Amino acid sequence: MFVIGSGGKHLEGELRELGGEIIEVELRKFPDGEKYVRVLGSGNEATVVSSTFAPQDEKIVELLLIGDALREKGFKKLRAVVPYFAYSRQDRVTKEGEPVSVRAIMKALGIYYDELYIFDLHNPETLKYFPGKGVNVSPARVIADYFREKLGDGIVLAPDKGARERARAVAQEFGLEYSHFEKRRISPTEVEMRPVDIDVKGKNVLIVDDIISTGGTMVKAAQILRKLGAGKIFVGVTHGVFAEGAIERVSGAVDELAVTNTIPTPVSKISIVPEILRL
Repeated sequence: MFVIGSGGKHLEGELRELGGEIIEVELRKFPDGEKYVRVLGSGNEATVVSSTFAPQDEKIVELLLIGDALREKGFKKLRAVVPYFAYSRQDRVTKEGEPVSVRAIMKALGIYYDELYIFDLHNPETLKYFPGKGVNVSPARVIADYFREKLGDGIVLAPDKGARERARAVAQEFGLEYSHFEKRRISPTEVEMRPVDIDVKGKNVLIVDDIISTGGTMVKAAQILRKLGAGKIFVGVTHGVFAEGAIERVSGAVDELAVTNTIPTPVSKISIVPEILRL
């Protein structure tokens, strides 16, 4: 049985269509802005589905309140499916006095939830901070399914070495080659990018990553691929955390931009709902 938080409302219709049983929950705000939560169903186990996109803090508090409400109603086992996990990039201390923010959030959720499922976590190693069972869910299958016919006998690329494993996972779904861009600083203000050990001339290319924000790296990668004679260029990313104007910038540089619906955006064309139902 699923409980849908405010960060999962855009997924609810498809969850219902594909047979997911939904426990109704009342979500609203008090006049002073505080969150009100009331679970209207009962049971023994529940899976709470809610992304924590902006306003992030509000959605995190809501997840805690839903967890408390479910425990109060006697639910014995709770799972949280958080398709996009806020604060995931704040995974280390860079200046003295800072928190490890992702650790703080995971520990808080661990008070109520036995299991935590996150799609394409920025650093999967941070799941060690969750007290229960933590799972990093790969979107490789649904991304590959979306681009399968469009990419054809193409190539999968990561924008940098850090995303190479994501490219490998998607490429394996196709049975295609994969590689990554290598970045080399040639001056204080200029960085050179080039695909490593792979020929893209005449081939369609799919660039994959976990998060796209300003889109600057994707635009630069597309420009380089055009110069190298690539065919069609696609961008398939898990989380569309778009800065203002980013969708237009990237869409203008590639043949198609598509992200999953961990966050609702105008280009959230790839559904993760089938993967949620497989958990």
